[in-house]
Amino acid sequence: MKTNLTWAGGAAFVGESANGQRIVIDGPPEGGGRNLGPRPMETLLLGMGACTAYDVLSILKKSRQQVSDCKIELSATRADEHPQVFTEIRVHFIIEGTGVKEKQVEKAIHLSAEKYCSASIMLGKTAKITHTYEIIPE
Repeated sequence: MKTNLTWAGGAAFVGESANGQRIVIDGPPEGGGRNLGPRPMETLLLGMGACTAYDVLSILKKSRQQVSDCKIELSATRADEHPQVFTEIRVHFIIEGTGVKEKQVEKAIHLSAEKYCSASIMLGKTAKITHTYEIIPE
């Protein structure tokens, strides 16, 4: 995997993936940021959320669950002292669909958390990660 960052002045950087997609990442205003994009640690949390969401949806699709929508709410606590790593991450899935089975959702979340989501497993080395979910029937 290879990516590039280009400084965009102040505390902002434009990140570019190997496929050419771009994202602006910016620091806080007190550090020279201009609110042009998410903070670096927010980007890390978003990446973890996208990784586990991808896994969960893929597993649910393979188990023939009829999911029509999925939202993931993430919240995290960071250490007070440097390095201010994540110490706790809470992941809440809101899954909407027809006939979605609770057992299948639990299994998908467990498989993502324990086997497939590299980002979650890596961040789990410093943070306690908890998962909750709700199913909204259509």
